[in-house]
Amino acid sequence: MSKLEGYSVELVPRSAIQSFIEKYHYSHNTNGVQGLECFALFAPGNFGIPRLVGAMMYAIPSMPNTAKAYNPIHPDKCVELRRLVCLDEAPKNSESFFISQTIKWLKQNKDYEVIVSFADQHYGHSGVIYKASNFEFQGETSSGRVLMVDGREYHSRSLSQPLKPYSREIRRRWEAKDPNIFFKKRKTKNKYVYYLNKGIKKKIKRLKNDKINK
Repeated sequence: MSKLEGYSVELVPRSAIQSFIEKYHYSHNTNGVQGLECFALFAPGNFGIPRLVGAMMYAIPSMPNTAKAYNPIHPDKCVELRRLVCLDEAPKNSESFFISQTIKWLKQNKDYEVIVSFADQHYGHSGVIYKASNFEFQGETSSGRVLMVDGREYHSRSLSQPLKPYSREIRRRWEAKDPNIFFKKRKTKNKYVYYLNKGIKKKIKRLKNDKINK
């Protein structure tokens, strides 16, 4: 991929960035993130060896109805930008550069049509990075709650996903009344959408308008 001031973006396996995300992302976990495409942001290092300074995961949308809500025509072609983190040492515009390079790769190599992402206001994120990357603001989610497990946040539905091993373990501990597992109220998230082609954007808006006018 292209470079900017010595920085480069590369497609990588999940294993190459998982521990980085768990250490530096505010959520400190990747549980439940069904990664589809993973990317790394590298800075020039000593002796020509690149240093990992950023990581990103595009994944299957976290909520079952998300894909259908944002791409009702082809729900299977909707992906969610689930994790994005850059070290403080990275340049000020590194996040927008990082996103733009991954979007370019997705357009050239995949047939995804819509990207959705959420800016978590609970952690002071309003979505400035998404706005700078030409995402469209789509309002706020309803306020809700998260499940706290050993100090880490999990989706509130983690107790009701028996097919996932980590969910079964959380359920077992919850039923045993483990004091380290509890629900906590949280603020809303700002919703952002990026259309990977203008054609699908027009079709989706036309479909939604038709439903409103019926």
